[in-house]
Amino acid sequence: MNLSALLLTIAIAFLITVLLSPIFIPFLRRLKFGQSIREEGPKSHVKKTGTPTMGGIMIVFSIIITSLIMGSKEETLQSINYELWLLIFVIGGYGLLGFLDDFIKVALKRNLGLNSWQKMLGQVVIALVFYVILRINEFDTSIHVPGTTMEWDLGWGYAILIIFMLVGTSNAVNLTDGLDGLLAGTATIAFGAFGILAWSGDPLNMVAIFALSTVGALLGFLIFNAHPAKVFMGDTGSLALGGSLAAIAILTKLEILLIVIGGVFVIETLSVIIQVISFKTTGKRVFKMSPLHHHYELMGWTEWRVVTTFWLVGLLFSALGVYIEVWL
Repeated sequence: MNLSALLLTIAIAFLITVLLSPIFIPFLRRLKFGQSIREEGPKSHVKKTGTPTMGGIMIVFSIIITSLIMGSKEETLQSINYELWLLIFVIGGYGLLGFLDDFIKVALKRNLGLNSWQKMLGQVVIALVFYVILRINEFDTSIHVPGTTMEWDLGWGYAILIIFMLVGTSNAVNLTDGLDGLLAGTATIAFGAFGILAWSGDPLNMVAIFALSTVGALLGFLIFNAHPAKVFMGDTGSLALGGSLAAIAILTKLEILLIVIGGVFVIETLSVIIQVISFKTTGKRVFKMSPLHHHYELMGWTEWRVVTTFWLVGLLFSALGVYIEVWL
């Protein structure tokens, strides 16, 4: 797959999302699938109440269609390697789980959606199926430290790593989805970095096609999701993106590098963990509010300033990740 094919992949996914959005967003509005805002959230978010959510459906649809179109250009549809089908399974599975969560929130008016155990069970089951399919295809269960020759074969312990990565990343990405364009922008950068690394390792890599399809779909979505957002992706999009990002890191054997490239998601998650531990043990909060992006909002930063700053940090993390893998 040459550079023109890479750009075509991004362009197709971008156009599908852009052309679908003016049709799908009014449809969501007519169904009254509007976002409910948490009472404990920043007061400035009250005006976002009712903004159509579940826009992640468009993202998932665009990614799958584009991946199949571009994948079939390299191989026949019947012989597309199992990695692409596996990625489609992950994004579809986590997307469906997120859809159920969103549907309960917006249609049944239960603001918390699925309870934590229901969501966790679904995430773990998808991760286990992912692992079983990898083992059937004799996937390498070793991990290596980027920039070194250090490597360990985890054997059955690789299953635990996969569950931890898929469940942890899907939740971390979900936590980051709290401001207009924040997740769409940071995820675009992260998927772009993995797409570059996947393609540089193998120009015919189906994982690269999937990653760059995601970049195009997110760029198209960002047109309607940037501040002031006309649509939110909801858990349908955030859980699907998080699971897919972890799956790509696993399939490209860059498991440890996910911590670097996904640095923004790691920091957002750590801010929540630190806040909870601090409050439960001392009764004091380290941050004005968690996840971290809300802390900066309450410090007086404009929403756009917070988002663009996080985009920049995400870009730096991704550049560092690419540097470590390619040049060290």
